[in-house]
Amino acid sequence: MAKSKVGSAVESLGDYLKEQRVASRLSLRQLAEQAGVSNPYLSQIERGLRKPSAEVLQQIAKALRISAEQLYIRAGILSPEDGVGGSVELAILNDPGLTERQKQSLLDVYSSFLALNGAQPADDD
Repeated sequence: MAKSKVGSAVESLGDYLKEQRVASRLSLRQLAEQAGVSNPYLSQIERGLRKPSAEVLQQIAKALRISAEQLYIRAGILSPEDGVGGSVELAILNDPGLTERQKQSLLDVYSSFLALNGAQPADDD
């Protein structure tokens, strides 16, 4: 069975997280505690079985002292072409006034608009 783009993104995210955790000399249990997630959940993320929310990725990034944006890219939430700093996606993900569900809904709508418009520059209507 072929893996979807999301599945492969999550798998590479898990591999990347494990590499970062090992490089930081943290056990799975230590990182889970520092990130405020359960040990089994973090293990499932590392093995590519779960896709974490942007909020969980931000907590993990903080615990590992790495860029949350890099994790968003690896998780497939952001694409590398989006340009870090000032992107719509980052603004949505970093807005504390939105719930995770609202953030995901906004990202979905934004992505659909981009797809609808193709890669054409926006016209000022």
